[in-house]
Formats: sequence, structure tokens, C-alpha cells
Amino acid sequence: MIRLILILAVSLSAQIKQSGPIVAPATKGDNKPLDPKVPESSAISTQFERVVVLRLKHQTDILAAIEQQVKDLKITNAVILSGFGSAIATHYHVVANRTFPPSNYFIENEKDSVDIVNINGAVFGGRVHAHVTFSDDKKAFGGHLEPRTKVFTFTVVTLGVLPANFDTSRYDDKDLR
Repeated sequence: MIRLILILAVSLSAQIKQSGPIVAPATKGDNKPLDPKVPESSAISTQFERVVVLRLKHQTDILAAIEQQVKDLKITNAVILSGFGSAIATHYHVVANRTFPPSNYFIENEKDSVDIVNINGAVFGGRVHAHVTFSDDKKAFGGHLEPRTKVFTFTVVTLGVLPANFDTSRYDDKDLR
């Protein structure tokens, strides 16, 4: 019985790859203290120019498809309002520490199917920054969406397109603190 459990454990671990932690290269901004001139939060009002609904078919790489549609549709800035569907392969990363430089764990599973509970995030200057939540029959999990996350049945992603001149250049800048 123990031998069977060990064989199953080895088999399952071969299906799920986990790195890490992988530390980002240090930058001179990593030791930067909080700047009192940078507000704790800020807000800029705008309106959506349009809403774009993407449908992705079986075996499609989700991140690559979103990036390609953003390029093809000439979307500079957008909010990823929602995403749902299912996946037959997942690849995402999560933050692994609490100090700069940041480090991340990358988790990839090419064998299990899961539901996609949500995809959200933004497009900043044509660059997709997406987060994803998956679920199986026991738990929900996820993080930053990575390449090689592939659609099972279908996936739908909705983008709220913002004006191209809406300045989002520093919205995901870790040094703006």
C-alpha cells in the first residue's frame, strides 16, 4: 500500500512543475524608501471607448490570444473586466516573498483540467497584465497568468477599452512608492 502511495505521489509530482523561488534581478530602486510625495492612492476618471468580448477555443493559449487580440485591435489601454471558462493546462506565478527585489514561484500543470473562475487585470501601453483564478473540486488557486495556460471547452474574456492617451505608464511600476 505504501509503495502504491509513493508511486502515485511521484506520478502526480511529474505532472505539476513548481519552480522557485525565482528572484527578479535587483534594481537600484529596490532599496528606495517610501516617497511622501507619492500618494497612498490616486484616481483618474475616464470612460470606456468600447467593450470587446473575446472567445477562445479549445487548446488556445489564453495569454497569447489576449496579447494577439490587443495587438490586432490596436488596444493601448484596457481593463480586463472578466474572464471565465475552463483550462486543460495551467501556468501562473505567485509572489514568494515580502521584500524587494520580488521573487516568484511559477506553477505549471499540464495534466489536470480546471474551471477558470475569473480573469482580471489590465492592458498598460499595449502590455497585458492579467491575473487568473482557477478552481478544481477541492480549492481555488491562481496568480499572474503565464503562457501555456490552455483552454479546455472555451474561455470568454471581456475588455473595457480605455482611451489610448489615458496615461497608465506607471500603474504597475513597483518603484512608484
